[in-house]
Amino acid sequence: MTAVAPERRYWAEMLYRVVKPVFSTLAEGQLRAAMPVEIAHPRPRDTVTHLEAFGRALAGVAPWLVASDLAADEAVLRDEVLRWARQGIRMACDPASPDYMNFSGQGAPPDDNRQPLVDVAFMAYGLLRALPALWHGLDPQTQDIVIRAMQQCRGIVPNYNNWLLFAAMVETFLHTVGADSDHLRIDVALRQHQAWYLGDGVYGDGPRFHWDYYNSYVMQPMLLDIVERMAGVNDAWDRLAEPILERARRYAVVQERMIAPDGSFPVIGRSICYRNGAFQLLAQMALRDDLPPDVTPAQVRGALTAVIRRTLDAPGTFDAAGWLTLGLAGHQPALAESYISTGSLYLCTAGFLPLGLAPTHDFWTSEPVPWTSQHIWSGGDAKADKAFDRNIID
Repeated sequence: MTAVAPERRYWAEMLYRVVKPVFSTLAEGQLRAAMPVEIAHPRPRDTVTHLEAFGRALAGVAPWLVASDLAADEAVLRDEVLRWARQGIRMACDPASPDYMNFSGQGAPPDDNRQPLVDVAFMAYGLLRALPALWHGLDPQTQDIVIRAMQQCRGIVPNYNNWLLFAAMVETFLHTVGADSDHLRIDVALRQHQAWYLGDGVYGDGPRFHWDYYNSYVMQPMLLDIVERMAGVNDAWDRLAEPILERARRYAVVQERMIAPDGSFPVIGRSICYRNGAFQLLAQMALRDDLPPDVTPAQVRGALTAVIRRTLDAPGTFDAAGWLTLGLAGHQPALAESYISTGSLYLCTAGFLPLGLAPTHDFWTSEPVPWTSQHIWSGGDAKADKAFDRNIID
């Protein structure tokens, strides 16, 4: 039997460390009481931050919850997280729970009353990524309260940018589980992102381009999964599936090349405190077995491991109780925008998606090879990069 790379144990233990405070306290109805709410600006986030923490952590941990053939020690950690997650879903959605979350935005300050749409979408994304383990593991009553909770966010008007995909993701989940679904919200999101495609594997975040990581935090991962989950429903959506995948492959090339030999990456754009979550798209393409031909699973494993170490091993990343702190490589609160709080930070879990691959998969068993920047900056030769020129799809 081929040996499993030692990085897998490190990834599993680190992901467990990250999500444990969120899931273990929520499972007991104690998240609101236990979780600190760190902010860097005078903008209270206590009405929305708990749903941020849970929804984002669930989206990132979900593939691991359905992984097969785990080693015994890893299975113990994963199974505990799964138990907490199932209990936490009930606690988050049950109006009688002390940790019942704000799904509608009502009662939140004006600057925050639309935020729940974002994190209901991440929660829906997590459920979609682990339907057999999460959704099918819930009793019918709990499923019903989850659906009713998610439908509350329909009163929130999304921003005219990547937020359109949050509305679409919620409706995609509802459709998948057989609940009433508003297909217009999906159609608007897909059509607008088609219109906002700029070329060379990159979308604008709305009508204008922004140098940041939102192509990876939100846009390309959600586009991939929405068109896949909604296959066969609408011919126009089906025709988008191939170009969306081709563009994602190109963006995966770009992401892999952006990771420096030491695991650092350009500190550009907003929401940089999401740490290694900046590479969700690259992680997702590995999970899907859809990496481009010139990017091997071993390259990606090495590159993503370096990013995880660079961002989560840094001193000051966790507080004394194990909660994430504001920052990218340690505690750096000045990097946080006014909408960033403790709960926001748990999008870092999206960088761990390949834990959903079995330990026997090539991603975890292939021999280490340097990723592109590591190879080139150590003097190695490599084929020149080339832009993706199939930019416009009718």
